[in-house]
Amino acid sequence: MSYFQRTFGGSTVPAPEAPEAPAHDPLGRERAHLTASRSALRAMREDVEALDIRDVTANWVNAVVLESQISERIRALADLAHTPLFFGRLDYLHTTQEGQRFYIGRRHVHDPDGDPMVIDWRAPVSQPFYRASRKDPMDVRLRRRFGYTGGDLTAYEDEHLTDPTEADRTSRLLQAEIERPRVGPMRDIVATIQPEQDEIVRSGLSGTVCVQGGPGTGKTAVGLHRVAYLLYAHRERLARTGTLVIGPNRSFLHYIEQVLPALGELEVKQATVADLVAHVEARGTDEPAAALVKGDARMAEVLRRAVRSHVTMPAEPVMVVRGSRRWRVPAYELEDIVRELLDRDIRYGAARDALPQRIAHAVLVRMEQAGEAPDDRVQDSVARNAAVKAAVKTVWPQVDPAKLVLRLLSDPDFLAEHAEGVLSADEQKAILWTRPPRSVRSARWSPADAVLIDEANDLVERTPSLGHVVLDEAQDLSPMQYRAVGRRCTTGSATVLGDLAQGTTPWATASWAEALAHLGKPDAVVEELTAGFRVPREVVAYASRLLPHMSPGLAEVRSVRESPGSLEIRPSAGDGDVVAACLSALRHEGSTGLIAADDRVPALAAALTDAGVPFLAPGEETTPDVRLTLVPASLAKGLEYDYVVLDDPAAVVAAEPDERTGLRRLYVALTRAVSGLAVLHSSPLPCQLG
Repeated sequence: MSYFQRTFGGSTVPAPEAPEAPAHDPLGRERAHLTASRSALRAMREDVEALDIRDVTANWVNAVVLESQISERIRALADLAHTPLFFGRLDYLHTTQEGQRFYIGRRHVHDPDGDPMVIDWRAPVSQPFYRASRKDPMDVRLRRRFGYTGGDLTAYEDEHLTDPTEADRTSRLLQAEIERPRVGPMRDIVATIQPEQDEIVRSGLSGTVCVQGGPGTGKTAVGLHRVAYLLYAHRERLARTGTLVIGPNRSFLHYIEQVLPALGELEVKQATVADLVAHVEARGTDEPAAALVKGDARMAEVLRRAVRSHVTMPAEPVMVVRGSRRWRVPAYELEDIVRELLDRDIRYGAARDALPQRIAHAVLVRMEQAGEAPDDRVQDSVARNAAVKAAVKTVWPQVDPAKLVLRLLSDPDFLAEHAEGVLSADEQKAILWTRPPRSVRSARWSPADAVLIDEANDLVERTPSLGHVVLDEAQDLSPMQYRAVGRRCTTGSATVLGDLAQGTTPWATASWAEALAHLGKPDAVVEELTAGFRVPREVVAYASRLLPHMSPGLAEVRSVRESPGSLEIRPSAGDGDVVAACLSALRHEGSTGLIAADDRVPALAAALTDAGVPFLAPGEETTPDVRLTLVPASLAKGLEYDYVVLDDPAAVVAAEPDERTGLRRLYVALTRAVSGLAVLHSSPLPCQLG
């Protein structure tokens, strides 16, 4: 692999017309192509802005829709000044793309004649940029990577895939891009996607994929890039059915929210599981024992029984009066109709809607037997008859999901009736409220209660399904939460992302097979990412000492980045030492995270304030002036910082209800650093760290 790099001081203003650089100045020629490509993108945007739709829309509704689509297109064509328009180049051999040269970037750009100047990274012709190798060049003669400083192209690096004399070497530009300091939210990895990651990104829409990946393996980025790829490959279908990214908390969603827009995808919705099930306001908390039972998949059967218990068998016939005639449907025939609907096991609300039509059909049969010729309008009229409506109200009354769950958690007899053979007496006692609330509104619902209400709601009315759902940090979900997510993609597919070693809830996922079954996707393909790109080898190796004690049998992440001096472990004499460590980390370029046990955060916040060190809370965006974030250990999952100061590992472990969960929380905290980790301990380190 040959390497050529030049760095230019200052900044340049792109000229309207890019001059042709001399043949002996290849970097100049590439910069000229960048300038021309930016001009072409600007022209594409101006063409859209100049569209006049006054005479092409039939009415104001069409005009509003078209204006919205045009606005979205204009936003998608925005040129982000500090984001490289292209990051690679492929020169093909003569076999398939004779003499063709393609620049690979974040979006498609064409010249006024329609010829491509930059190819979207998701296009099939771009795939060899990520997958081609010396063993399988995929008809590529040369792969070129570009280096940027800000928005200026400052370097390039060539790899001649068909040259037997060129030795394999690690790409310096690729390594530099991976290690580039981070300020602000998560950025895309489109320039650094590895072959094993690309296979997952480009897998089809029809199947569900589960990605098990340790810290720094890029599983979150892979999931987001997979969404971008699916929207490119199946845009029309997903535009109808929708896509959704589900994260563990709002801080995490804020951290990743800029990745898809940077890839030109602006309409993907993001939410937490709590957002999905927000039928009531969750203001309360559960004891661990209660949360375990409420999150258990067996609660779905308890709820199903409770919902169906509202159906009662008819005791009286229905008498329908039409004009001078009366039509009688006896109780035994009504019972047959009700039992047939119950046997079909359709949703409670759908069956309730079908019941008046079934009764009306029985009346129409009698009319026909009497020589009349009723039509559909007569059947609809009978279904709306007061006697029929009264019978339906008695036999199949409406069910309010929140009131149903309220009764289950408040009424011991009602719970015992429907939990018999499903929950033990102790489990029933654990979830019953000691002081039942008076109403749905006054109840202090917990997050687990909200999930139960969502389950009951789906038993009554079908939950709409999306085309594709990405579920990140999935290892922390309860079986009932998996069911809540699965309802959102019953007719679509999912990308499930997580790490079993980072499960930090009492109900953390034990195996992906079990989790995928609860999700309703038992046939999903499970892929494992074991190569780490973000966390230095020294840091990963230190954190991996915990694996045998918390997740035996799980593969250790193999970091491809060796960074001597990236790990420092030293005793602390107090909060002043922690502040000093943060100041030391802030001397480096990039972001710094101070991670501590939740109950240590107020004291550390006061110490930082007294020392005049500005800091942010998770979810707040770092700036060049404020690059320190104070992170409670419970919110650290999924976040990354260039440098991390970890306060008192023993306190992080002790803050959790059991040792396994505490060690997993510590494992998460230890693996948030991209460039350097300083571990300060005022008490002895956990023995599992050796």
